Amino acid sequence: MGEFNVHRVRFFNYVPSGIRCVAYNNQSNRLAVSRTDGTVEIYNLSANYFQEKFFPGHESRATEALCWAKGQRLFSAGLNGEIIEYDLQALTIKYAVDAFGGPIWSMAASPSGSQLLVGCEDGSVKLFQITPDKIQFERNFDRQKSRILSLSWHPAGTHVAAGSIDYISVFDSKSGSAIGKMLVDRQYMGVSKRKCIIWGVAFLSDGTVISVDSAGKVQIWDSATGTLMKNHLVSNADVQSIAVSQEDSFVVGTAEGTVFHFQLVSVTSSSSEKQWVRTKPFQHHTHGVRAVAHSPTALISGGTDTHLVIRPLMEKVEVKNYDAALRKITFPHRRLVSCAKKKQLLLFQFAHHLELWRLGSTVATGKNGDTLPLSKNADHLLHLKTKGPENIICSCISPCGGWIACSTASRFFLYRLNYEHDNISLQRVSKMPVFLRSALQILFSEDSTKLFVASNQGSLRVIRLQEGGFTHPRAFQPQSGTVQSMCLLAVSPDGNWLAASGSSAGVHVYNVKQLKLHCTVPAYNFPVTALAIAPNTNNLVIAHSDQQVFEYSIPDKQYTEWSRTVQKQGFHHLWLQRDTPITHISFHPKRPMHILLHDTYMFCLIDKSLPLPNDKTLLYNPLPPTNESDVIRRRTAHAFKISKKYKPLLFVDLLDEKTLVAVERPLDDIVAQLPPPIKKKKFGT
Repeated sequence: MGEFNVHRVRFFNYVPSGIRCVAYNNQSNRLAVSRTDGTVEIYNLSANYFQEKFFPGHESRATEALCWAKGQRLFSAGLNGEIIEYDLQALTIKYAVDAFGGPIWSMAASPSGSQLLVGCEDGSVKLFQITPDKIQFERNFDRQKSRILSLSWHPAGTHVAAGSIDYISVFDSKSGSAIGKMLVDRQYMGVSKRKCIIWGVAFLSDGTVISVDSAGKVQIWDSATGTLMKNHLVSNADVQSIAVSQEDSFVVGTAEGTVFHFQLVSVTSSSSEKQWVRTKPFQHHTHGVRAVAHSPTALISGGTDTHLVIRPLMEKVEVKNYDAALRKITFPHRRLVSCAKKKQLLLFQFAHHLELWRLGSTVATGKNGDTLPLSKNADHLLHLKTKGPENIICSCISPCGGWIACSTASRFFLYRLNYEHDNISLQRVSKMPVFLRSALQILFSEDSTKLFVASNQGSLRVIRLQEGGFTHPRAFQPQSGTVQSMCLLAVSPDGNWLAASGSSAGVHVYNVKQLKLHCTVPAYNFPVTALAIAPNTNNLVIAHSDQQVFEYSIPDKQYTEWSRTVQKQGFHHLWLQRDTPITHISFHPKRPMHILLHDTYMFCLIDKSLPLPNDKTLLYNPLPPTNESDVIRRRTAHAFKISKKYKPLLFVDLLDEKTLVAVERPLDDIVAQLPPPIKKKKFGT
């Protein structure tokens, strides 16, 4: 791998927002996740759980409900009283409709996907018809005395269960009339509570209603008679969420961080009578579980501790590979750090501000593995706060350190930086073009003279930067008849080529001088997670969510010999079983055969001059002892040099041929900034 001086950066004080809702789409095998800051993320479970799309947050959008309807249409609702539909192609909000019932606490789509129900603060349940272009109000159900906190449709679409405070209502979905009410016992451990909040309900096809509440109970009801059939006390705190799969299995999450799995099993081996049994408890969260989902093969949960946990059901997983592994997704699958190599600056992106830091330096020397004392500490140069309630979508600093660009959903910002000794001055470039708004990706050229902006309408803009501002941008227009957002960009060091990847798996390469499409890389089934163009050769290196890495020659418009060899031999099985995507690729400035890439838990240097490891070889190849002969050293050497010393990794890059910067975000530092969890009484204390 070679020896590097490593800047080990741990002052990026990034804390992800907690998870509020999750919604699983069985048709597309995708998972929508909303966070407490209003951000909505979409994970492709078929593509190794890659976060393929996201919608930036907004201070006024406190999402309380999330659901899929009509196959691929995604809706959310929240405390601002609006129902929002998302445009999954352009990655923008399509429209927002006020339900006129105050804050919305719950939402559910009908089994056919053609109707949408919302439960409001004023006790109303409102029915909307889903039209091809929008949603249209149809009618109100009978108003209840208190807010509607949970909703569930009968699988046949004939009835609706609504959880409120102290009771569950059953409605006829055609007339909207309340036809039944089930009162929930306020007793908890022998003590009468003031209120019992029904956090979640699930309606089954046989008329059974399952409820979870603030008294720590999971209760099973007969909706026809309104009687309680079974009571499970599972927690000393609230049971906050429930999700059902195929009517024989459901999962609940508690405020103590425990997830319980229930299954419908036969009473005896010879009996047809069945009952619900609590089979497995899981403790993968440190804080409360606010939302759960149940796919055919896994239990999915998320909450205050920011982790999205996917716990596979081993009896449902056919192939025992990475699909059978427990996953914890904490960090976004996109870059939040950019680097100005020439000035050794790092730009950190937060929800509503940017931070610019200058790396520290040392004059000390030492041997391999030593931690050297700093002669000059890292400097916090700039705190740049954006105005308005919108979250920052993307940001970038130029390689020379003289420009910073960032974008929100409605505004684009460009700043000029001037350095005078230890002082820094900032000048905002005014009158930015309107069509640069809602940029999804920003990238500077290597010489910092051009800025590439990818919009959510599929267009790519080239802005020529000048000392006083910019010249009017030129554009690469999208392919005719397509509106596809571009999520990843890579520019060649000579500035001649620009590669862009959309929200699907395709990669297009453009000629920057001629402003036209040069070629399209052959389509692949899995989405692109990272891409970069190598210096000198102009080879495009592409990483996909299934851990495959391709190398494509832009001048020759074909895969390179090395890439063909890799695909013929195949990657090591341990490489393919990694469950976090590659998020960044770079190259050694003096060694054209070296590729540097990283995911959250490792960074890897691929030496294309060495043979590929096979499945019988150690992938994480330890260096032989120094007294071993060169023959053994050569025999054990292969192309992959992997380090797991630094983790979790948010960014790794080469500043120069001998200096590496690694930005870590330890999970303990994140937990320390979260609110304290509910204390659980230990046995014997």
